[in-house]
Amino acid sequence: MTREGRTPRELRPVAIVRNYTKNADGSVLISFGDTRVLCTASIEDRVPAWLKGQDRGWLTAEYAMLPASASEGRISRDATQRGRAMEISRLIGRSLRSIIDLERLGERQITLDCDVLQADGGTRTAAITGAYVSLHDAVSGLLARDLLAESPITGQCAAISVGLLDGESYLDLCYAEDAAADVDLNLVMKGDESIIEVQATAEGHSFNRAQLDEMLELGRTGIFELLGLQHEAINSG
Repeated sequence: MTREGRTPRELRPVAIVRNYTKNADGSVLISFGDTRVLCTASIEDRVPAWLKGQDRGWLTAEYAMLPASASEGRISRDATQRGRAMEISRLIGRSLRSIIDLERLGERQITLDCDVLQADGGTRTAAITGAYVSLHDAVSGLLARDLLAESPITGQCAAISVGLLDGESYLDLCYAEDAAADVDLNLVMKGDESIIEVQATAEGHSFNRAQLDEMLELGRTGIFELLGLQHEAINSG
C-alpha cells in the first residue's frame, strides 16, 4: 500500500486535457494519478429504434480497458461488453443521463466511449469525471452550430472512490490501496450535492453507519474538488 506522499484526504494529481483527439465531437484525456482514461463523445442524428418518433434523444456509454492498460499483463479485448465492462458502461451512462434533458437533445444519440489507457485504480470514477467534460464539449458544438435552442445539460457530475483501511477513510485509492482496503466505495454526485449512485462493498471487514457517513462526507469533499477542476478545464479556452 502506498499513499505517494498524500494524506488520507487528498486526491491524486488530476489532469484534464480537452480536445485530445481530432475527430470526436468531444474528447478528453483525464488522469487520476497514474490512471489515464480517454473519454470521447460522438453525436449521431439517430436514436435507438424504441425511441423513434418520440422527439427525444438518448445518451449511452461504453467502457473498456485496453490490452496493455493493467500491470498484470495483457487484457483480452471485450468485444461483447460482458461482465465488469458492461456494469461500468451502464454506470457511466446512468450517471451522465442524470444531468441531461433528453427532450432538449432532440432525436440524437450521444455515445460516450471511455477507454482506459493505463489503470492504477479509480478507472470508473475517472471515466465519469472525464466523460462529463467531453459531453459538455460535444453539446457546445451543437449550440455553436445553432442545432439546439438551449443546452440539454442541466447540471454537473463527477465521481470518486473512497476506501476504509485499518479503520481510517482514504480518498481516491490507487490500485495497491484498493487491493488492501477493507471497504471499497464509489460515489457519483451532482453539483447540487444530490447523489446519483453509491457503490459500497465490504472486502474484508463489515462497516457501520458512522463509517459509511464518514466515507460519504470524504467523497463529497473530493467530488467538489473535481467539479472545480472540471469547471477550470471547460473555461480554459
